Amino acid sequence: MNTLNEQMLNNRVYLSGVIAEKPVFSHEVMGEGFYETVLRVKRLSDTSDLVPLTISERLLSANKAEVGDEIAIEGQFRSYNKNEDGKSRLILRVFVRDIVEVDPSKNPNTIELIGYVCKPPIYRTTPFKREICDLLIAVNRAYNKSDYIPCIAWGRNARYASSFNVGDRMIISGRIQSRDYNKLLSDGTYEKRTAYEVSVSQISVDEERADE
Repeated sequence: MNTLNEQMLNNRVYLSGVIAEKPVFSHEVMGEGFYETVLRVKRLSDTSDLVPLTISERLLSANKAEVGDEIAIEGQFRSYNKNEDGKSRLILRVFVRDIVEVDPSKNPNTIELIGYVCKPPIYRTTPFKREICDLLIAVNRAYNKSDYIPCIAWGRNARYASSFNVGDRMIISGRIQSRDYNKLLSDGTYEKRTAYEVSVSQISVDEERADE
């Protein structure tokens, strides 16, 4: 397998849901415009995750996707840094590679990652004794770029993840979730923000590449 194909397989997302916001122009690359929107993806609990998308004008015009339309997409979960008040903030979005036919038999929210632990895992328990472990995974992308994806593991997966070392190569599957929180600003006020992360369902060390 060549390097480019391998990097495409490192980061795979499938989502199906309803477009929640009107697409807004974001930027242009080599003459092609890209837009940002939000996909509302239902959970099994009947609540929803609001997942931000970046999508090309070519795909939008070909599929005529509008607010309220149900669509399914394939793409990658990507990150970039944005400077705010002199500090760097990690921004996460799903880059849409294709709009595909909605398949009701498929899980509407799946992500598969292959990447490297880039910070020591943070293990903790909640007041209700639920075990949690936070991971930051670096996933290689084409052209010598990497995406930094926050992941959260629970229960037995959390205990297992707490033993990982920086540099370990991981295989992760799960779903993308959104979570609202209040950010304390420098003026003492709070601002409501939304965090995005991968809720881990399966995790393992890539034994074939562990010694590289």
